[in-house]
Amino acid sequence: MTATLSLEIVTIERKVYEADDVEMIIAPGVEGEMGILPRHTPVLTALRPGELIIRRSGGVEEPFAIGGGFMEVHPTKVIVLADTAEHVDEIDVERAEAARRRAEQMLREGPPPGGPSLAEIRQSLMRHEVRIKIVRRRRRYPGAGPAAGTPPAES
Repeated sequence: MTATLSLEIVTIERKVYEADDVEMIIAPGVEGEMGILPRHTPVLTALRPGELIIRRSGGVEEPFAIGGGFMEVHPTKVIVLADTAEHVDEIDVERAEAARRRAEQMLREGPPPGGPSLAEIRQSLMRHEVRIKIVRRRRRYPGAGPAAGTPPAES
């Protein structure tokens, strides 16, 4: 039997995901993509906004858009503490596009009085761009992974 990991993805609002049959996790680390396999050396690392891919037993692949956060890795368990996390199927592209446009407008015109700071607006813009990119890539190339942007190899 192949070794597996248990995984939890948690945000401040809710537990987003939980599985006990994870074979690999590909996460957007602050210094680049990270691959996590069972029996990985323990590590605590920061995550940037990007695509988190879960490869489960049986070849099932589950992509998530995360808005940054932290990942705690143990040999048999991984916990992702994400600022935001959505499964690709939960993302509403039209709403993400509208939110991206609002953030871009606020950057051009300046934040409204008593509104978010420029740093918060930039972070929001990055999160929405990541969400849009992941959904578009996944819907165009359903089997595409983190290096996607290019179609899967044809046979």
